[in-house]
Order: sequence, then structure tokens, then C-alpha cells
Amino acid sequence: MGERWIRDSKKLLRQIEELETIEDRDRLELVRSTRFMLGVLERSLVGWMQWVVNPDIMAKFSQEELKEINSNISKFVRSFVEYDLKITKLGAQKGLKAKKKRERETTENRYVA
Repeated sequence: MGERWIRDSKKLLRQIEELETIEDRDRLELVRSTRFMLGVLERSLVGWMQWVVNPDIMAKFSQEELKEINSNISKFVRSFVEYDLKITKLGAQKGLKAKKKRERETTENRYVA
């Protein structure tokens, strides 16, 4: 499993690099690319969870290695959640603006008729 995982992960990294080099992507291509990358992240997270819940695997790492793993994952997760929060707020604002616009149009249409 380990060798195949490594080979597949390297292939996925090459695909991400290829996506990053494409210029002038339209909106659909950007969404498709983002979906692909989130799928790669999900795959990686599932792998991490399989390791972390397995004491036989985690016992093979030294305390220093575990500290490094924990520190790097913490930084990554904090950064990801901060970005998630930023985009969620932006999406909520856009959704709220669209809702208010629909409500305003509905109200205006009542008075026009």
C-alpha cells in the first residue's frame, strides 16, 4: 500500500502542478480545478486518519517526529480554517446580497402590477 500511495501521490502532485500552469482558465475550469484539489486533500486526510488511529503505526514515530508532525499539521489546519472562514463570510455576504436583491425585486414587482 505504501509504495502505491507514494506513486499515486506523486502523480496527483504533477496533476496539480499542471493545473497551476494553465493560464486564462474560465470560471468552470477554476471550479473544476478547485474540486479536484479538494478531492486530493480529502484523500490525504483519509490516509492521515488511518495512520493516526493506528497505534502500531504511530508508535514507530519518535516523540520529536510526532512534535514536528503535530506542529506542521496545526499550522496547516489553522491556515486552512482561517481561509475557510474568510471565504465562508464572503459567500454569506454574496448570498445575503442576492437574497436582498430578490426581495427588493419582488417588492418592486408588487407595486408595478
